[in-house]
Amino acid sequence: MEVTTDKEGSLMATIRLDTSKQLKSIKPLHAGGQPPVTSAAKDTYFHYLTEAGIPYSRLHDVSGSFGGGKYVDIPNIFRDFDADVNDPASYDFTFTDLLIKQLVEAGVEPYYRLGVTIENAARVKAYYAHPPRDYDKWAQICEHIIRHYTEGWADGYHHKIAYWEIWNEPDNGRQMWSGSFENYYRLYDVTAKHLKKCFGDKIKVGGFASCGFYGVAGGNDPFNMKPEHYQRYLDFFHGFMAYVKEQSSPIDFFSWHSYAPTMNTIRMDKWVAEQLDTYGYGHIESHLNEWNPFQEEAGNGHHAAEVASTLLALQNGRADMTCIYDMRIDGPDYSAFFDAKTKLPHQTYYTFVAFNTLYKLGTQVECVSDTDGVFAIAATDGKKNALMLSNISGTNQALSIEGVDLTEARVSYIDDHRMLSWAPNARELKNNSVVLIEW
Repeated sequence: MEVTTDKEGSLMATIRLDTSKQLKSIKPLHAGGQPPVTSAAKDTYFHYLTEAGIPYSRLHDVSGSFGGGKYVDIPNIFRDFDADVNDPASYDFTFTDLLIKQLVEAGVEPYYRLGVTIENAARVKAYYAHPPRDYDKWAQICEHIIRHYTEGWADGYHHKIAYWEIWNEPDNGRQMWSGSFENYYRLYDVTAKHLKKCFGDKIKVGGFASCGFYGVAGGNDPFNMKPEHYQRYLDFFHGFMAYVKEQSSPIDFFSWHSYAPTMNTIRMDKWVAEQLDTYGYGHIESHLNEWNPFQEEAGNGHHAAEVASTLLALQNGRADMTCIYDMRIDGPDYSAFFDAKTKLPHQTYYTFVAFNTLYKLGTQVECVSDTDGVFAIAATDGKKNALMLSNISGTNQALSIEGVDLTEARVSYIDDHRMLSWAPNARELKNNSVVLIEW
């Protein structure tokens, strides 16, 4: 790629736009994992989700640290597996009812993971990460949970909840699944067939929330995994796809995870697309529903820029939805949005606010960056326009934006010191920074 410099010899990134060339809808890539519910079950911080336009909250690992044993999980709701599956008294919806009500009031659609929370101390003992004793009964329990939240069963609700995910990371070993590969494949088949028989196209079912495909994306995982782990994930995937194809198991979406840097995640996204096509499932949705590159850096410019780069890259990729892991408020690990001490949103939260500006405008327009590591997406509603840029190229870049008049544009930056703060112009995009331009 040709390297461009400005008059002073600085590296220059050129962005070329044509707002008359409309491409496709901006995708709901700014969804998140568990919401910022407090240990006291309060929605004090949910207004931040509303203000950022978060479209979905994937309900997995919900309040596992402090409210563990109360929310979402099958054993938290159906506490005695020997109880009558058709009796409302067998179900304890109390805390999950409250949580989903809080999400709906915040304008966020729940994305429900049917299964269990990860058991990080499974090396000592795992209590719930086991295959159900009766797959048919487990599927019926899932059915009644869906009926409670979407059809009003058991003094329930008529919420809009489209996505129902069957388990999480069964390829992760004993922390998530003590059974064999085939045990999970069969659980998926039994459950998916039962749920689609009950609800048809009123819901979307999928899985399996793969740990990720680092082995085909150049490695670069933050967990220092061994090659045999990479191979396990690939073997599990290929076994699953072959099984659902052979059994004609319903699947509306395939879900997968990545905690790798942007460029590795882009490779995974492309590989998933190729594999879905190969197996004859090119028509289903692809969900990256756990991701968080350099999560230990959350709250600085680099983390914000990496996250923004992934969002912008996948708008041009295959993924139909992404859910960052996650939006928790209690505890610093994997909290992508909030400072653990102040409970205030930091830089990465504002990348989602910026992306939501594109999402609200609705339609992606032609926008090309000539520089590796500088990502750009523009959107329009026919009257108003916005351009979002991120720089993880490793160097500061002077900016040349062609094809539009930005004389009256509003410019906002995110970096180590700014959180979508106003700036007088967009003449430079420093390394590890994000800019939003609106006109």
